[in-house]
Amino acid sequence: MSKAVEGWHIGVLGGSGLYEGIALEEQQVIEVSSPFGEPSGPVTTGRVGNVKLTFMARHGAGHRMSPDTVNYRANIDVMKRCGVTDLLAISAIGSLREELAPGSFVAIDQFIDRTIGSRPSSFFGEGLVAHVALADPVCERLAGLAADAAAAAGATVHRGGTYVAMEGPQFSTRAESRMYREWGGDVIGMTGMPEAKLAREAELPYAMLAMVTDYDSWRDDEAGVETIDILKVLQSNAQMARDTMLHLVTSLPEKREPSPHDTALEYAILTAPEQRDPVLMAKLDAVAGRVLG
Repeated sequence: MSKAVEGWHIGVLGGSGLYEGIALEEQQVIEVSSPFGEPSGPVTTGRVGNVKLTFMARHGAGHRMSPDTVNYRANIDVMKRCGVTDLLAISAIGSLREELAPGSFVAIDQFIDRTIGSRPSSFFGEGLVAHVALADPVCERLAGLAADAAAAAGATVHRGGTYVAMEGPQFSTRAESRMYREWGGDVIGMTGMPEAKLAREAELPYAMLAMVTDYDSWRDDEAGVETIDILKVLQSNAQMARDTMLHLVTSLPEKREPSPHDTALEYAILTAPEQRDPVLMAKLDAVAGRVLG
């Protein structure tokens, strides 16, 4: 079963006010809801030319939610219900590599998930079992377009990097930071998982453009991570992030060609039709309605 694809509708998960400075036509703030619980807040939606944009502040207004309390399922479900075709995450990260300096951007291409068991990481479960492929968790096309946009905005951009998703909300110990480096991690953050997993289950091509704010805690001759230092870098990069969004939406190909991630659920559901839980199926009307009929 193929999925009908029309134009671009970019969903953006990031900080509050990310859309400020972008002249959105037909701008609206819409209260949203999800059968998976309360999302982080309303969405702000509008258009730039023929491209539709829908923004959500991942941590809620005023950054009231800790990374471990964000309802990632509700947020992704809401984006799907809004008709988003592609999902871009803007996130702050710590660097685990000397060459990934604070102030630069990284287009993530891989994840190591250290949040396993602590956050609901699937829309599916008992009564409706599904296994999606996640070898390549990021949409190569969207990641490349986002990296190009950041470079056009004047940012230093690194294409590719492995993101270690930690639970938080505390920062790493020095021992943990050194271990993550040995594992092959390039950057570290608290929100990339299960967000990327859920986006794949929702058949939303996902990319993360992450802003390096600090050198985590692996440099023994330096003080550890402090929130005040992170905020300084975030504030200095805020306009760069907005400029990147504008460059992205104005440089997208006129026609959105189908992505392989648009049909990630095509052969993923294993539960026999007569054994499927009708309650869970009803909750999945947006996420999996294409394949559940």
